[in-house]
Amino acid sequence: MISVLIAEDMHLVRGAMVALLSTESDIKVVAEVGHGDEVVPSCLLHQPDVALIDIGLPGTDGLTATAEVHRRLPECGTVILTGLATPAALRRALDAGARGFVVKDAPAGQLAGCVRRVAAGERVVDPELAVAALNAKRNPLTARELEVLEAAAEGAPVGEIADRLCLSGGTVRNYLARILNKVDARTRVEAVRIAREAGWLWSHDLSEPILSRYRSLN
Repeated sequence: MISVLIAEDMHLVRGAMVALLSTESDIKVVAEVGHGDEVVPSCLLHQPDVALIDIGLPGTDGLTATAEVHRRLPECGTVILTGLATPAALRRALDAGARGFVVKDAPAGQLAGCVRRVAAGERVVDPELAVAALNAKRNPLTARELEVLEAAAEGAPVGEIADRLCLSGGTVRNYLARILNKVDARTRVEAVRIAREAGWLWSHDLSEPILSRYRSLN
């Protein structure tokens, strides 16, 4: 029996996935959570074979949670669920240690198949998307630069960014100047747009389309 944890903040989608997988004789959903901060504790408690993790969870985002599960419970195969099938999103998922990458508008039957293959130690990724991810432009920004840009994306002024990140105003301005130069942008707004389109900057309130195939299981 393959044990599965589902981390998805949209109740209808999570309920549909639980119902779908519960029809499979060799798969058992042992836990379901709706917040990113619950993923790691729940995985450590239930020790699932596979964890299906939404990329846009509130709190700790799905990619961060995936990386932590991979670090603390490497025997658990993680699968990223997303409505955003981009090479950058896939690259970030693979960098986080995910073994699977499932787009939410994929045929419903593929979910159980993905769970079985990941539980068997396989990596499940669309071949064309994998090639595109390998060819995608790599993120030129450091982790600290991404923190500064994320704060700027929320509209925070330099002083607030400095206070939030325990930096001086001059250091924040230097970071912003380097960011603009690295991404070839003229303004902060343009830099944020470029970074988000490339998948380097992930919005914590990222909303994704509900999988229409999961709305009805009949």
